[in-house]
Formats: sequence, structure tokens, C-alpha cells
Amino acid sequence: MESPRLIAGLTRMVRDVGVAEDLAQDALVAALEQWPQSGVPDNPGAWLMATAKHRAIDRFRRSARLERKLNEFGRELEAKEMAVPDFVSAIDDDFGDDLLRLVFISCHPVLSTEAQVALTLRLLGGLTTGEIARAFIVPERTIAQRIVRAKRTLTESHVAFEVPRGGELAARLSSVLEVIYLIFNEGYSATSGDDWLRPALCEDALRLGRILAECVPKEPEVHGLVALMEIQASRSRARVGPIGEPILLLSQNRAQWDQLLIRRGLAALERAEQLSGALGPYAMQAAIAACHARALSPEDTDWPHIVTLYGTLAQLAPSPIVELNRAVAVAMAFGPQAGLDLVDSLTSEPSLKTYHLLPSVRGDLLSKLGRFGEARTEFETAAALTRNSRERNLLLERAQACATPSEPR
Repeated sequence: MESPRLIAGLTRMVRDVGVAEDLAQDALVAALEQWPQSGVPDNPGAWLMATAKHRAIDRFRRSARLERKLNEFGRELEAKEMAVPDFVSAIDDDFGDDLLRLVFISCHPVLSTEAQVALTLRLLGGLTTGEIARAFIVPERTIAQRIVRAKRTLTESHVAFEVPRGGELAARLSSVLEVIYLIFNEGYSATSGDDWLRPALCEDALRLGRILAECVPKEPEVHGLVALMEIQASRSRARVGPIGEPILLLSQNRAQWDQLLIRRGLAALERAEQLSGALGPYAMQAAIAACHARALSPEDTDWPHIVTLYGTLAQLAPSPIVELNRAVAVAMAFGPQAGLDLVDSLTSEPSLKTYHLLPSVRGDLLSKLGRFGEARTEFETAAALTRNSRERNLLLERAQACATPSEPR
């Protein structure tokens, strides 16, 4: 929980993302060694930051190569007290948030878009390289190489720890939005592990999105992203059962949806619409989510309108995953066979070869058509592809439910 904040605060001090990450890890290791005997301090964040500060001073003193940085930062660091506000409250611009500054550093144009997103997810989202690889649908080794190269590039380029202004801010904004939403998605539907949800990630992404929306109030896509996250987050309580099992959208108790978050999301969507005559990709997705939020039941959902919105989204941001989602909407609006025809056209798409939701959707549509043997195979394939144990169990249960009367259930 404290790791991203530590890295962000330390980056502001030492002006080096790689060094900041090393120092944060040293402090966390020290906590693991000392807290079992001494107990967890009243303010863990302050303890960790103070420990990292002293490690930084020791590191600068030991290294002749960093003598210049010692002279520049040593006196300031040694003058600080142990309390965490001394380290994180020295704000020098309107953004007032070290985490947000770190997002913009990670999204610096000296890095490729893929490297920007991977590095920020690693530093701020606390995701493993495996989890990031699943989000990108690329090999884990590729993500690891991107992260190492990105940190080296930032150090060699002497990237300043500051929020960009004017035209540079606009140029880097799309990458920042992508990063924030990927962090949110990992919290909303974890790619691996034993938990279906990781609420802390959703909260961090929402906080960053809300701060960004207030700092760039005339950017419609920022409000569109906030709207999308608010509305999706409103379903969190209804998405898991008593023992943490996943509950899919059409089976959720909508009385558990958070109406405050829905209202906030709809207000953010309205703000995006007022700023722009044509919605961007995030605002368009928010409009789709709003259709679900306004419906009292699955049967009340305006599925034909959702199909139209997905068609527009596919033009704005074409991707196989958007087409897969559109196929689901088509199935709900016009019948499972119509949806299956679209899904079948995606089975040869290389980027979806290991994407577990493709066989999952296909299995669902086949079961609705009474083709239970084929559906069972698809659910089993999907279960083998996912790394989330909760999702795997759900898929295996759906596969077992498709057993024919002559087969053991």
C-alpha cells in the first residue's frame, strides 16, 4: 500500500526513478526485518519514508559518482524531521500530488507508449510484470525488458520531476489516461491471484483521475475517463459473493450498486458532453456504462443503443476487444446466433489467442443455443487461460453445468 507513495516521494527528492525504487525496496525490507520484533509503528508511512531518507543519505555518501547529488540534496534531507508530512507536503505546483507527478514522468515522450504504461503500472500500481503482461496480452519477458529500458532511459535523459505545461501536457495526456485506466482495470478485475477485486488499485486510479480532472477541467476525455471509472466502481459490492466469488453483470443485485458513484459518474459524463460535441473513446465507454447504470434490470437495458455505441467506439478506437464486447451486445439485442457469428469472426485474431474472455463469451453463446458440448469445451479452454483463481473456478463451474444428461456433472 505504501510502496507507490514511497517511490513517488523519493523520486521528487533524488530525481531518479530507479534509485527511488531501490530505496523504497530497502525500506520495505527493513520493515519486514524489524517490525515483527518492534511492532508496526503508529505511522508506518512516516517510518518507511524516514528509513528510505537515511538510506538515501548513506547511498550518496558512499558513492563518489553521486557526490553532486549529495551536495544538492543532502543538507535538505538531513534537515527534515521524522514525520511524513515533512517529506510529502512540500508541493511546488498546482497538482499537489507526488503520485501524479510520477505518472507524468513515467509517461515522458522519451519513452515509447508501451514503456510508459508498463513503467507506471509497475511503479504506481504495484503490479508484477506478469500482471502487466496479461493486461497487454504480451509475453512477460517483453514487459520486464520494457521496464528496465524505461528506467535507464529516464535516468540517462535527466528527466525532471515536474508536471508538464501547455502543449507538452496535452501531448502526454493520452498516455496518462491509458495508465490510469489500466490501473483501474487491474483493480476492477484482477488478472491473477486469489481475489476477483483489488479495491486499493481502483481507489488509487479514481483519486488520480479526479485530481487530473480538476487540474485540466477543459479536457473532455479526462472527465470521460472519470465518468467511466465512477460508474464501473459503483458495481463493486455487487460483483462478489459472500466468499469472494465473482458475480457477472447480468446476475448482480442492482440494489447493491452505489448510487452516489453512479450520480458522480453521470455528472462527469455530462461535463464531458458539454465540453465536446463528439465523445472520445473514454466518454463513449462511459456512455455505454451509463446505459447499464440507468437500467433497473438487465431486461430494461437498451441493448440496441449499446450496440450503436459500440459501433461508434469501434470507429474511434478499433480493436478486437471492442469487437468482442460489441458481439456480446449484439447477442443481447438480436439473439445469441447473431452474436456468435461475430465472435466466430474473431477466433483467428492473433492478439486474442490467449485472451480467456474470447472462449468464455463463445461458451456462453453456445450454451444459450443449446450446444452444450461445445460450450463446455470453450469454458474449459477459458479456465485454462485465466490466471485468476476465482475466475477459473467460475468458468469450471459453468463448464460442469454444460454436461449432458449422459455425462457426470
